[in-house]
Amino acid sequence: MDGLFLGIDCGTQGTKALVLDAGSGQVLGLGSATHAPPHGRDGRREQEPADWLRALAIAVAGALREAGVEGRAIRALAVSGQQHGLVLLDSKGQVLRPAKLWCDTETAPENQQLLDALGGAQGSLERLGLVIAPGYTVSKLLWTQRHHPELFARISHILLPHDYLNYWLTDRACSEPGDASGTGYYDVRRRAWAADVLQRIAPGERLLAALPTLVEAGDCIGTLRPQAAAALGLSPQAWVASGGGDNMLGAIGTGNIAPGMITLSLGTSGTLAAYADQPHVSPQGEVATFCASSGGWLPLICTMNLTSACALVRDLLELDLDRFTELAAQAPIGADGLLMLPFFDGERVPALPEATASLHGMTSFNLTRANLCRAVLEGTCFSLRYGLDLLRESGLHGSEIRLVGGAAKSPLWQQVLADLLGLPVVCPRQTEAAALGAAVQAAWSLGRQFGRGDSLEVLCRRCVALDESTRTLPRPVQQAAYEVAYRRYRDHLPAR
Repeated sequence: MDGLFLGIDCGTQGTKALVLDAGSGQVLGLGSATHAPPHGRDGRREQEPADWLRALAIAVAGALREAGVEGRAIRALAVSGQQHGLVLLDSKGQVLRPAKLWCDTETAPENQQLLDALGGAQGSLERLGLVIAPGYTVSKLLWTQRHHPELFARISHILLPHDYLNYWLTDRACSEPGDASGTGYYDVRRRAWAADVLQRIAPGERLLAALPTLVEAGDCIGTLRPQAAAALGLSPQAWVASGGGDNMLGAIGTGNIAPGMITLSLGTSGTLAAYADQPHVSPQGEVATFCASSGGWLPLICTMNLTSACALVRDLLELDLDRFTELAAQAPIGADGLLMLPFFDGERVPALPEATASLHGMTSFNLTRANLCRAVLEGTCFSLRYGLDLLRESGLHGSEIRLVGGAAKSPLWQQVLADLLGLPVVCPRQTEAAALGAAVQAAWSLGRQFGRGDSLEVLCRRCVALDESTRTLPRPVQQAAYEVAYRRYRDHLPAR
Protein backbone atom coordinates (compact mmCIF):
# COMPACT_ATOMS: atom_id res chain seq x y z
CA MET A 1 0.00 0.00 0.00
CA ASP A 2 1.39 3.39 -0.99
CA GLY A 3 1.95 6.16 1.52
CA LEU A 4 4.26 6.96 4.41
CA PHE A 5 4.85 4.47 7.20
CA LEU A 6 6.78 4.63 10.46
CA GLY A 7 8.99 1.86 11.82
CA ILE A 8 10.16 1.97 15.45
CA ASP A 9 12.88 -0.19 16.99
CA CYS A 10 13.20 -0.10 20.79
CA GLY A 11 16.46 -1.85 21.67
CA THR A 12 18.66 -2.12 24.72
CA GLN A 13 20.84 0.87 23.90
CA GLY A 14 18.27 3.15 22.32
CA THR A 15 15.23 3.69 20.11
CA LYS A 16 15.36 4.20 16.34
CA ALA A 17 12.57 5.53 14.13
CA LEU A 18 12.37 5.39 10.34
CA VAL A 19 9.98 6.97 7.81
CA LEU A 20 9.38 4.81 4.72
CA ASP A 21 7.70 5.73 1.44
CA ALA A 22 6.25 2.31 0.64
CA GLY A 23 5.39 3.29 -2.93
CA SER A 24 8.96 4.08 -3.92
CA GLY A 25 10.71 1.93 -1.33
CA GLN A 26 12.76 4.91 -0.18
CA VAL A 27 13.68 5.67 3.43
CA LEU A 28 13.01 9.37 3.87
CA GLY A 29 14.19 9.97 7.41
CA LEU A 30 15.83 8.41 10.46
CA GLY A 31 15.75 9.48 14.10
CA SER A 32 17.25 8.04 17.26
CA ALA A 33 17.58 8.53 21.00
CA THR A 34 19.67 6.67 23.56
CA HIS A 35 18.39 4.85 26.63
CA ALA A 36 19.97 4.95 30.05
CA PRO A 37 22.21 1.85 30.25
CA PRO A 38 20.69 -1.21 31.94
CA HIS A 39 21.29 -1.03 35.68
CA GLY A 40 21.86 -3.68 38.32
CA ARG A 41 24.59 -5.91 39.75
CA ASP A 42 25.23 -9.65 39.96
CA GLY A 43 23.47 -10.42 36.70
CA ARG A 44 20.58 -7.99 37.11
CA ARG A 45 19.88 -5.91 33.99
CA GLU A 46 16.88 -3.61 34.18
CA GLN A 47 15.53 -0.48 32.50
CA GLU A 48 12.71 1.94 33.20
CA PRO A 49 9.92 1.70 30.58
CA ALA A 50 9.38 5.45 30.99
CA ASP A 51 12.81 5.91 29.41
CA TRP A 52 11.60 4.05 26.32
CA LEU A 53 8.66 6.46 25.99
CA ARG A 54 10.97 9.46 26.27
CA ALA A 55 13.27 8.05 23.62
CA LEU A 56 10.31 7.12 21.40
CA ALA A 57 9.11 10.73 21.20
CA ILE A 58 12.61 12.04 20.44
CA ALA A 59 13.30 9.40 17.76
CA VAL A 60 9.96 9.89 15.99
CA ALA A 61 10.39 13.67 15.97
CA GLY A 62 13.88 13.27 14.51
CA ALA A 63 12.71 10.92 11.76
CA LEU A 64 9.85 13.20 10.76
CA ARG A 65 12.13 16.23 10.77
CA GLU A 66 14.73 14.54 8.57
CA ALA A 67 12.01 13.30 6.21
CA GLY A 68 10.55 16.80 6.01
CA VAL A 69 6.99 15.55 6.50
CA GLU A 70 4.15 16.27 8.88
CA GLY A 71 3.32 13.57 11.38
CA ARG A 72 -0.26 13.48 10.09
CA ALA A 73 1.05 12.03 6.81
CA ILE A 74 1.95 8.74 8.53
CA ARG A 75 -0.70 6.15 7.67
CA ALA A 76 0.46 3.32 9.96
CA LEU A 77 3.34 2.30 12.22
CA ALA A 78 4.77 -0.81 13.83
CA VAL A 79 7.09 -1.44 16.76
CA SER A 80 10.09 -3.75 16.97
CA GLY A 81 11.24 -4.44 20.51
CA GLN A 82 14.04 -6.15 22.40
CA GLN A 83 12.82 -9.64 23.19
CA HIS A 84 12.27 -11.51 26.47
CA GLY A 85 11.89 -8.43 28.71
CA LEU A 86 9.20 -8.37 31.41
CA VAL A 87 6.96 -5.34 31.90
CA LEU A 88 4.37 -5.66 34.67
CA LEU A 89 1.36 -3.33 34.95
CA ASP A 90 -1.30 -2.94 37.64
CA SER A 91 -5.04 -2.62 37.05
CA LYS A 92 -4.64 1.08 36.20
CA GLY A 93 -2.01 0.40 33.56
CA GLN A 94 0.85 1.69 35.71
CA VAL A 95 4.30 0.04 35.59
CA LEU A 96 4.91 -1.89 38.81
CA ARG A 97 8.71 -2.10 38.69
CA PRO A 98 11.65 -1.71 36.26
CA ALA A 99 11.62 -4.08 33.29
CA LYS A 100 13.96 -7.04 33.51
CA LEU A 101 15.74 -7.38 30.15
CA TRP A 102 16.84 -10.19 27.83
CA CYS A 103 20.41 -9.93 29.14
CA ASP A 104 19.36 -10.32 32.80
CA THR A 105 20.87 -13.52 34.22
CA GLU A 106 19.78 -12.96 37.81
CA THR A 107 16.89 -15.36 37.25
CA ALA A 108 19.06 -18.32 36.17
CA PRO A 109 18.11 -20.33 39.30
CA GLU A 110 14.41 -19.79 38.58
CA ASN A 111 14.94 -20.85 34.97
CA GLN A 112 16.61 -24.06 36.10
CA GLN A 113 13.76 -24.77 38.52
CA LEU A 114 11.19 -24.36 35.74
CA LEU A 115 13.27 -26.36 33.29
CA ASP A 116 13.51 -29.23 35.80
CA ALA A 117 9.73 -29.06 36.32
CA LEU A 118 9.20 -29.41 32.57
CA GLY A 119 11.36 -32.52 32.46
CA GLY A 120 14.64 -30.92 31.45
CA ALA A 121 15.63 -29.89 27.95
CA GLN A 122 13.75 -32.78 26.32
CA GLY A 123 10.57 -32.06 28.24
CA SER A 124 10.75 -28.37 27.34
CA LEU A 125 11.24 -29.22 23.65
CA GLU A 126 8.25 -31.55 23.71
CA ARG A 127 5.95 -29.08 25.48
CA LEU A 128 7.01 -25.74 23.98
CA GLY A 129 9.07 -26.55 20.89
CA LEU A 130 12.15 -24.94 22.42
CA VAL A 131 14.30 -25.11 25.53
CA ILE A 132 13.72 -22.25 27.94
CA ALA A 133 16.96 -20.43 28.70
CA PRO A 134 18.15 -17.86 31.24
CA GLY A 135 16.89 -14.54 29.97
CA TYR A 136 13.52 -15.83 28.76
CA THR A 137 10.52 -14.08 30.28
CA VAL A 138 9.06 -16.98 32.26
CA SER A 139 11.84 -17.16 34.85
CA LYS A 140 11.44 -13.42 35.46
CA LEU A 141 7.85 -14.04 36.55
CA LEU A 142 8.90 -16.69 39.06
CA TRP A 143 11.68 -14.38 40.30
CA THR A 144 9.15 -11.57 40.83
CA GLN A 145 6.87 -13.88 42.80
CA ARG A 146 9.78 -14.96 44.97
CA HIS A 147 11.37 -11.54 45.58
CA HIS A 148 8.44 -9.12 45.27
CA PRO A 149 5.32 -11.02 46.38
CA GLU A 150 3.38 -7.83 47.13
CA LEU A 151 3.91 -6.57 43.57
CA PHE A 152 3.24 -10.01 42.12
CA ALA A 153 -0.19 -9.94 43.77
CA ARG A 154 -1.01 -6.69 41.94
CA ILE A 155 -0.16 -7.88 38.42
CA SER A 156 -2.89 -7.10 35.92
CA HIS A 157 -0.90 -7.16 32.65
CA ILE A 158 2.17 -9.24 31.72
CA LEU A 159 3.81 -7.64 28.69
CA LEU A 160 6.96 -7.75 26.59
CA PRO A 161 8.69 -4.45 25.78
CA HIS A 162 7.10 -4.17 22.31
CA ASP A 163 3.72 -5.19 23.78
CA TYR A 164 4.05 -2.39 26.33
CA LEU A 165 4.75 0.21 23.66
CA ASN A 166 1.75 -1.02 21.67
CA TYR A 167 -0.34 -0.78 24.85
CA TRP A 168 0.78 2.82 25.36
CA LEU A 169 0.05 3.60 21.71
CA THR A 170 -3.40 1.98 21.46
CA ASP A 171 -4.62 1.08 24.98
CA ARG A 172 -4.80 -2.57 23.82
CA ALA A 173 -2.78 -5.37 25.41
CA CYS A 174 -1.85 -7.61 22.46
CA SER A 175 0.99 -9.89 21.46
CA GLU A 176 1.93 -11.71 18.26
CA PRO A 177 3.58 -15.08 17.60
CA GLY A 178 7.16 -13.91 16.95
CA ASP A 179 7.80 -12.02 20.17
CA ALA A 180 5.57 -14.34 22.20
CA SER A 181 7.82 -17.26 21.17
CA GLY A 182 10.57 -15.99 23.47
CA THR A 183 8.53 -15.91 26.65
CA GLY A 184 8.85 -19.56 27.69
CA TYR A 185 5.07 -19.83 28.17
CA TYR A 186 4.15 -20.04 24.47
CA ASP A 187 3.83 -23.19 22.34
CA VAL A 188 5.53 -22.40 19.03
CA ARG A 189 3.98 -25.40 17.22
CA ARG A 190 0.38 -24.60 18.17
CA ARG A 191 0.92 -20.81 18.32
CA ALA A 192 -0.88 -20.59 21.66
CA TRP A 193 -0.13 -19.65 25.27
CA ALA A 194 1.02 -22.57 27.43
CA ALA A 195 -1.19 -22.04 30.47
CA ASP A 196 0.16 -25.12 32.26
CA VAL A 197 3.65 -23.56 32.40
CA LEU A 198 2.26 -20.47 34.13
CA GLN A 199 0.40 -22.68 36.59
CA ARG A 200 3.75 -24.02 37.76
CA ILE A 201 4.35 -20.49 39.04
CA ALA A 202 0.86 -19.68 40.34
CA PRO A 203 -2.00 -22.24 40.23
CA GLY A 204 -5.26 -21.06 38.74
CA GLU A 205 -6.05 -18.72 35.86
CA ARG A 206 -4.81 -15.37 37.21
CA LEU A 207 -1.56 -15.23 35.24
CA LEU A 208 -3.21 -16.48 32.06
CA ALA A 209 -5.82 -13.74 32.39
CA ALA A 210 -3.02 -11.16 32.66
CA LEU A 211 -1.48 -12.19 29.32
CA PRO A 212 -2.10 -10.04 26.26
CA THR A 213 -4.56 -11.09 23.56
CA LEU A 214 -2.84 -13.01 20.76
CA VAL A 215 -3.14 -11.54 17.27
CA GLU A 216 -1.70 -12.74 13.98
CA ALA A 217 1.49 -11.34 12.53
CA GLY A 218 0.47 -8.63 10.11
CA ASP A 219 -2.75 -7.70 11.90
CA CYS A 220 -3.54 -4.11 12.78
CA ILE A 221 -4.41 -3.87 16.46
CA GLY A 222 -6.03 -0.42 16.40
CA THR A 223 -5.51 3.27 15.85
CA LEU A 224 -3.50 5.61 18.05
CA ARG A 225 -5.15 6.79 21.23
CA PRO A 226 -5.43 10.61 21.26
CA GLN A 227 -2.82 11.11 24.01
CA ALA A 228 -0.21 9.02 22.18
CA ALA A 229 -0.94 10.72 18.87
CA ALA A 230 -0.50 14.13 20.48
CA ALA A 231 2.75 13.12 22.22
CA LEU A 232 4.26 11.87 18.95
CA GLY A 233 2.79 14.49 16.61
CA LEU A 234 0.91 11.84 14.62
CA SER A 235 -2.69 11.53 13.46
CA PRO A 236 -5.06 9.68 15.81
CA GLN A 237 -6.30 7.93 12.64
CA ALA A 238 -2.89 6.27 12.12
CA TRP A 239 -3.06 2.49 12.51
CA VAL A 240 -0.71 0.43 14.66
CA ALA A 241 0.34 -2.96 13.27
CA SER A 242 1.19 -6.01 15.37
CA GLY A 243 4.95 -5.36 15.28
CA GLY A 244 7.16 -8.00 16.85
CA GLY A 245 10.52 -8.85 18.38
CA ASP A 246 13.67 -7.23 17.03
CA ASN A 247 14.94 -10.47 15.48
CA MET A 248 11.63 -11.03 13.67
CA LEU A 249 11.36 -7.49 12.31
CA GLY A 250 15.06 -7.52 11.45
CA ALA A 251 14.39 -10.59 9.28
CA ILE A 252 11.66 -8.71 7.39
CA GLY A 253 14.00 -5.73 7.03
CA THR A 254 16.59 -7.93 5.30
CA GLY A 255 14.04 -9.69 3.07
CA ASN A 256 14.40 -12.94 5.01
CA ILE A 257 10.79 -14.11 4.57
CA ALA A 258 11.35 -17.36 2.61
CA PRO A 259 13.70 -20.35 2.98
CA GLY A 260 17.26 -20.05 1.70
CA MET A 261 18.60 -16.93 3.37
CA ILE A 262 20.22 -16.19 6.74
CA THR A 263 20.13 -12.90 8.63
CA LEU A 264 23.14 -12.22 10.87
CA SER A 265 22.91 -9.32 13.31
CA LEU A 266 26.12 -7.99 14.87
CA GLY A 267 25.20 -6.06 17.98
CA THR A 268 25.82 -6.34 21.71
CA SER A 269 24.89 -9.96 21.08
CA GLY A 270 24.96 -11.90 17.81
CA THR A 271 21.95 -13.51 16.14
CA LEU A 272 21.68 -15.90 13.19
CA ALA A 273 18.16 -16.48 11.87
CA ALA A 274 16.85 -18.67 9.03
CA TYR A 275 13.24 -18.72 7.79
CA ALA A 276 11.26 -21.99 7.71
CA ASP A 277 7.78 -22.81 6.41
CA GLN A 278 7.22 -25.46 9.08
CA PRO A 279 8.14 -25.68 12.79
CA HIS A 280 11.25 -27.84 12.36
CA VAL A 281 12.06 -28.17 16.06
CA SER A 282 15.74 -28.89 16.50
CA PRO A 283 16.84 -31.47 19.07
CA GLN A 284 19.65 -29.02 19.89
CA GLY A 285 18.40 -26.80 22.70
CA GLU A 286 20.50 -23.83 21.59
CA VAL A 287 18.34 -23.46 18.45
CA ALA A 288 15.21 -21.47 19.31
CA THR A 289 12.45 -22.33 16.86
CA PHE A 290 10.64 -19.02 17.22
CA CYS A 291 7.71 -17.99 15.07
CA ALA A 292 8.24 -15.30 12.46
CA SER A 293 6.44 -11.94 12.37
CA SER A 294 5.67 -12.54 8.71
CA GLY A 295 4.00 -15.94 9.10
CA GLY A 296 6.01 -19.15 9.27
CA TRP A 297 8.89 -19.72 11.68
CA LEU A 298 12.29 -18.17 12.30
CA PRO A 299 14.67 -20.70 13.90
CA LEU A 300 17.60 -18.77 15.35
CA ILE A 301 20.58 -18.86 17.62
CA CYS A 302 21.69 -15.98 19.80
CA THR A 303 25.13 -15.52 21.33
CA MET A 304 25.52 -13.37 24.43
CA ASN A 305 28.93 -11.82 23.69
CA LEU A 306 29.74 -9.97 20.47
CA THR A 307 30.57 -6.29 20.18
CA SER A 308 30.18 -6.10 23.96
CA ALA A 309 33.19 -8.42 24.35
CA CYS A 310 35.24 -6.44 21.82
CA ALA A 311 34.38 -3.24 23.68
CA LEU A 312 35.82 -4.64 26.91
CA VAL A 313 39.17 -5.32 25.22
CA ARG A 314 39.08 -1.92 23.51
CA ASP A 315 38.55 -0.23 26.86
CA LEU A 316 41.28 -2.30 28.50
CA LEU A 317 43.80 -1.31 25.82
CA GLU A 318 42.43 2.25 25.58
CA LEU A 319 41.73 1.99 21.85
CA ASP A 320 39.16 3.71 19.71
CA LEU A 321 37.19 1.58 17.25
CA ASP A 322 39.36 2.40 14.24
CA ARG A 323 42.59 1.53 16.04
CA PHE A 324 41.09 -1.70 17.43
CA THR A 325 40.08 -2.74 13.90
CA GLU A 326 43.48 -1.78 12.50
CA LEU A 327 45.31 -3.89 15.08
CA ALA A 328 42.99 -6.88 14.65
CA ALA A 329 43.56 -6.77 10.89
CA GLN A 330 47.34 -6.81 11.39
CA ALA A 331 47.30 -10.12 13.30
CA PRO A 332 47.15 -13.44 11.42
CA ILE A 333 44.24 -15.88 11.42
CA GLY A 334 44.41 -17.72 14.72
CA ALA A 335 46.20 -14.78 16.41
CA ASP A 336 49.53 -16.65 16.53
CA GLY A 337 47.96 -19.27 18.81
CA LEU A 338 46.25 -16.83 21.20
CA LEU A 339 42.69 -18.05 21.78
CA MET A 340 39.98 -16.21 23.71
CA LEU A 341 36.75 -17.76 24.94
CA PRO A 342 34.89 -14.43 25.32
CA PHE A 343 32.15 -15.59 27.69
CA PHE A 344 32.16 -12.42 29.80
CA ASP A 345 28.40 -12.68 30.43
CA GLY A 346 28.14 -16.45 30.31
CA GLU A 347 27.04 -17.82 26.94
CA ARG A 348 23.86 -19.07 25.34
CA VAL A 349 25.45 -20.59 22.18
CA PRO A 350 27.20 -22.78 23.11
CA ALA A 351 25.00 -23.27 26.17
CA LEU A 352 27.36 -22.22 28.97
CA PRO A 353 25.36 -19.84 31.19
CA GLU A 354 27.81 -20.10 34.10
CA ALA A 355 30.99 -19.77 32.01
CA THR A 356 33.49 -16.95 32.32
CA ALA A 357 35.91 -15.55 29.78
CA SER A 358 39.38 -17.04 29.45
CA LEU A 359 42.55 -16.59 27.41
CA HIS A 360 44.57 -19.59 26.21
CA GLY A 361 47.92 -20.22 24.58
CA MET A 362 49.72 -17.14 25.87
CA THR A 363 53.46 -16.95 25.23
CA SER A 364 56.03 -14.20 25.41
CA PHE A 365 55.86 -14.10 21.62
CA ASN A 366 52.12 -13.90 20.94
CA LEU A 367 50.84 -11.71 23.78
CA THR A 368 50.57 -8.53 21.72
CA ARG A 369 47.88 -5.91 21.42
CA ALA A 370 47.20 -6.95 17.82
CA ASN A 371 46.76 -10.62 18.72
CA LEU A 372 44.56 -9.77 21.68
CA CYS A 373 42.27 -7.69 19.45
CA ARG A 374 42.20 -10.49 16.90
CA ALA A 375 41.54 -13.14 19.54
CA VAL A 376 38.44 -11.45 20.94
CA LEU A 377 37.04 -10.77 17.48
CA GLU A 378 37.64 -14.35 16.38
CA GLY A 379 36.30 -15.78 19.64
CA THR A 380 32.95 -14.04 19.19
CA CYS A 381 32.79 -15.22 15.56
CA PHE A 382 33.58 -18.81 16.58
CA SER A 383 30.38 -18.81 18.67
CA LEU A 384 28.46 -17.70 15.58
CA ARG A 385 30.02 -20.53 13.58
CA TYR A 386 29.00 -22.94 16.36
CA GLY A 387 25.43 -21.68 16.01
CA LEU A 388 25.44 -21.87 12.21
CA ASP A 389 26.55 -25.50 12.41
CA LEU A 390 23.56 -26.19 14.68
CA LEU A 391 21.19 -24.59 12.17
CA ARG A 392 22.71 -26.67 9.39
CA GLU A 393 22.32 -29.84 11.46
CA SER A 394 18.63 -28.92 11.73
CA GLY A 395 18.34 -28.90 7.94
CA LEU A 396 18.44 -25.11 7.58
CA HIS A 397 20.90 -24.20 4.83
CA GLY A 398 21.31 -20.72 3.45
CA SER A 399 23.01 -19.62 0.25
CA GLU A 400 23.73 -16.09 1.48
CA ILE A 401 24.13 -14.15 4.73
CA ARG A 402 22.63 -10.69 5.03
CA LEU A 403 24.60 -8.78 7.61
CA VAL A 404 23.18 -6.00 9.80
CA GLY A 405 24.01 -4.33 13.09
CA GLY A 406 26.64 -2.04 14.48
CA ALA A 407 29.69 -3.90 13.13
CA ALA A 408 28.12 -4.91 9.80
CA LYS A 409 29.79 -2.25 7.65
CA SER A 410 33.31 -3.19 8.80
CA PRO A 411 35.22 -4.87 5.94
CA LEU A 412 37.21 -6.84 8.52
CA TRP A 413 34.10 -8.33 10.12
CA GLN A 414 32.65 -9.05 6.67
CA GLN A 415 35.71 -10.98 5.52
CA VAL A 416 36.23 -12.88 8.77
CA LEU A 417 32.61 -14.02 8.73
CA ALA A 418 32.60 -14.97 5.04
CA ASP A 419 35.75 -17.07 5.47
CA LEU A 420 34.72 -18.64 8.78
CA LEU A 421 31.07 -19.33 7.90
CA GLY A 422 31.79 -20.33 4.30
CA LEU A 423 29.02 -18.25 2.73
CA PRO A 424 28.83 -14.97 0.78
CA VAL A 425 28.11 -12.00 3.04
CA VAL A 426 26.31 -8.81 1.93
CA CYS A 427 24.82 -5.82 3.75
CA PRO A 428 21.48 -4.24 2.95
CA ARG A 429 21.71 -0.55 2.12
CA GLN A 430 19.54 0.19 5.13
CA THR A 431 21.31 -1.32 8.11
CA GLU A 432 18.56 -0.32 10.58
CA ALA A 433 16.90 -3.57 9.59
CA ALA A 434 14.48 -3.88 12.52
CA ALA A 435 13.11 -0.35 12.05
CA LEU A 436 12.82 -0.90 8.29
CA GLY A 437 11.13 -4.25 8.86
CA ALA A 438 8.64 -2.60 11.20
CA ALA A 439 7.78 0.05 8.58
CA VAL A 440 7.41 -2.63 5.87
CA GLN A 441 5.18 -4.67 8.18
CA ALA A 442 3.07 -1.58 8.87
CA ALA A 443 2.48 -1.08 5.13
CA TRP A 444 1.65 -4.78 4.66
CA SER A 445 -0.70 -4.79 7.65
CA LEU A 446 -2.61 -1.72 6.54
CA GLY A 447 -3.13 -3.33 3.15
CA ARG A 448 -4.43 -6.47 4.85
CA GLN A 449 -6.72 -4.34 7.01
CA PHE A 450 -8.43 -2.85 3.97
CA GLY A 451 -7.95 -5.78 1.60
CA ARG A 452 -6.15 -3.93 -1.17
CA GLY A 453 -2.44 -3.75 -0.45
CA ASP A 454 0.77 -5.27 -1.77
CA SER A 455 1.96 -8.65 -0.56
CA LEU A 456 4.86 -8.77 1.88
CA GLU A 457 7.01 -10.30 -0.87
CA VAL A 458 6.35 -7.34 -3.20
CA LEU A 459 7.05 -4.83 -0.42
CA CYS A 460 10.34 -6.51 0.50
CA ARG A 461 11.50 -6.55 -3.12
CA ARG A 462 10.74 -2.85 -3.39
CA CYS A 463 12.00 -1.68 0.00
CA VAL A 464 14.97 -3.96 0.82
CA ALA A 465 17.96 -3.09 -1.37
CA LEU A 466 21.44 -4.62 -1.10
CA ASP A 467 24.71 -2.71 -0.99
CA GLU A 468 26.63 -4.78 -3.53
CA SER A 469 29.85 -2.95 -2.69
CA THR A 470 29.84 -4.90 0.59
CA ARG A 471 29.43 -8.35 -0.98
CA THR A 472 32.26 -10.51 0.38
CA LEU A 473 33.07 -14.04 -0.76
CA PRO A 474 34.81 -16.83 1.17
CA ARG A 475 38.47 -17.40 0.26
CA PRO A 476 39.53 -21.08 0.16
CA VAL A 477 43.01 -20.68 1.70
CA GLN A 478 41.70 -18.56 4.57
CA GLN A 479 38.77 -20.94 5.06
CA ALA A 480 41.22 -23.76 5.70
CA ALA A 481 43.15 -21.68 8.23
CA TYR A 482 39.93 -20.81 10.06
CA GLU A 483 38.95 -24.47 10.23
CA VAL A 484 42.14 -25.17 12.18
CA ALA A 485 41.49 -22.24 14.54
CA TYR A 486 37.84 -23.19 14.98
CA ARG A 487 38.70 -26.81 15.88
CA ARG A 488 41.03 -25.45 18.55
CA TYR A 489 38.17 -23.31 19.90
CA ARG A 490 35.91 -26.39 20.05
CA ASP A 491 38.62 -28.36 21.86
CA HIS A 492 38.89 -25.67 24.56
CA LEU A 493 35.16 -25.31 25.30
CA PRO A 494 34.28 -26.15 28.93
CA ALA A 495 32.47 -29.39 29.56
CA ARG A 496 28.69 -29.01 29.83
